[in-house]
Amino acid sequence: MAVGHFSGALEEVMKQNGDTLAKAGKAAHVDGSQIGKIIKGSRKASKPVIKAAAQHYDDGRLYIAAAGEVTDGASAPWLNNVDLHRSSVHLKVLEEIGEVEQALLQAPITKTKDQLGQKEMQQIKIAIMESIEAITALMHYVTVLCKEYSFSYFSAWREHRADLKAKKYMN
Repeated sequence: MAVGHFSGALEEVMKQNGDTLAKAGKAAHVDGSQIGKIIKGSRKASKPVIKAAAQHYDDGRLYIAAAGEVTDGASAPWLNNVDLHRSSVHLKVLEEIGEVEQALLQAPITKTKDQLGQKEMQQIKIAIMESIEAITALMHYVTVLCKEYSFSYFSAWREHRADLKAKKYMN
């Protein structure tokens, strides 16, 4: 599969919903055979197809995979070979938050790059990598809980953006 794994995520979501290629195609505004080619990997999903499918299914896996496609992997990946039960994901998030907290406490961020030695640079790199691991765990947590408790993944992010705008953190 490609870096973002959109085709695999789409196939999983379709299977879980019991959807045919034709039904998924209708949702994505393309022929069902196009969806089949996307899933097989013989055709790359276009931005409009990715957007329509993600919005139709409102499943975090598709949004995460879409981000991976667009950024060529510079985003949290969808982990499909781990225990994604809500309790397991919850415990993993707590573990990752603890690890990132420790790494952040060790990172000498009060110094400029020119003031840092090799060991201190490594501490900052560790803080970055632990942060990425925590982000990945949290993305899965949000996705799993939205699905489990029937919250809209898209609406949760829209609400978050509205809150950030209200606090004037973004325009």
